[in-house]
Amino acid sequence: MRKFTSVLMAAAAVTALSVTAAKADIVIATAGPMTGQYASFGQQMKAGAEQAVADINAAGGVLGQQLVLEVGDDACDPKQAVAVANQMVNKGVVFMAGHFCSGSSIPASQVYEEEGILQISPASTNPALTEEGGDNVFRVCGRDDQQGEVAGAFLADRFGAKNIAIVHDKTAYGKGLADETRKNLNSAGVTEALYEAYTAGEKDYTALVSKLKQNAIDVLYVGGYHTEAGLMVRQMRDQGMNTLLISGDALVTDEYWSITGDAGEGTLMTFSPDPRKNPVAAPVVKVFRDKGVEPEGYVLYTYGAIQAWAQAVETAGKVDLDPVIASLKSGEFETVLGNIGFDDKGDVTAPGYVFYEWKDGVYDYLQ
Repeated sequence: MRKFTSVLMAAAAVTALSVTAAKADIVIATAGPMTGQYASFGQQMKAGAEQAVADINAAGGVLGQQLVLEVGDDACDPKQAVAVANQMVNKGVVFMAGHFCSGSSIPASQVYEEEGILQISPASTNPALTEEGGDNVFRVCGRDDQQGEVAGAFLADRFGAKNIAIVHDKTAYGKGLADETRKNLNSAGVTEALYEAYTAGEKDYTALVSKLKQNAIDVLYVGGYHTEAGLMVRQMRDQGMNTLLISGDALVTDEYWSITGDAGEGTLMTFSPDPRKNPVAAPVVKVFRDKGVEPEGYVLYTYGAIQAWAQAVETAGKVDLDPVIASLKSGEFETVLGNIGFDDKGDVTAPGYVFYEWKDGVYDYLQ
């Protein structure tokens, strides 16, 4: 009898364990530059991820389970990104809505592929992420070759007769974007007057600005981030230059204007269509604004990445990697970004890039 009772108790324990496991939380993550010179983008991602998790949990969670969010800080450093990826493995994360910088997403993606973790980047635009990454890698943003095509054609059409300089910060994102823009500019029959690299993180770009002035540069295209671009435009104005600065999606933060002040007036940049203007995003945008958070830049892209993953899991009926990948590549998902899907490479099937202009401290579509 004692043996039989022990067996029943063991069976009951297993059953209880199974029930507990079935109702266990699902751990997901976001990671980006939560500290450092690009921390404004990390904070955008964090805000988007936290609100997405809160809203999904309030609606009943995913597969009846609650989501728990882990936040990783990679400071846009490749080595730190790999360390963060390994930390997330140890925390049992099944999905990563990250990273931000392409130079972080690409090496981290190798860890996620090896460990069977799904990755959807809200912001990494270098083509190599999906061209060379595993089946587990997706993104809800566009690619540098798409962005460079739009920027190169625009430069050729509007400024083909002007002196154009192209500079980049040597990162996977910055150089990739600059090179794609240059390629498309050259294909349109226009050759830039100057092509240079600069060092990210410096405060003084006087030498570069002096070189731009000596070469009578009318238009400066920057493949890089808002911090350096902001300093360049301010220092150009200090030297009496009216050179127009044009850049990419890394200028979609109010911090750019905080750096430039009125010197940033007229700056142009490429970015995907603003999801804040999408009617389906209106309720979520209101939630953010009621909390005093402006959902600029990559806030809604991170929110949308988590929405797409959650819907794919519901369709698959499990969080296991292969069924979720199949669901993502075959389905269409209702998100704050609109209805989106993914191609076989994991790139989003959504509208491409448009031009924006900075005016009076805000950016809006170029008229």
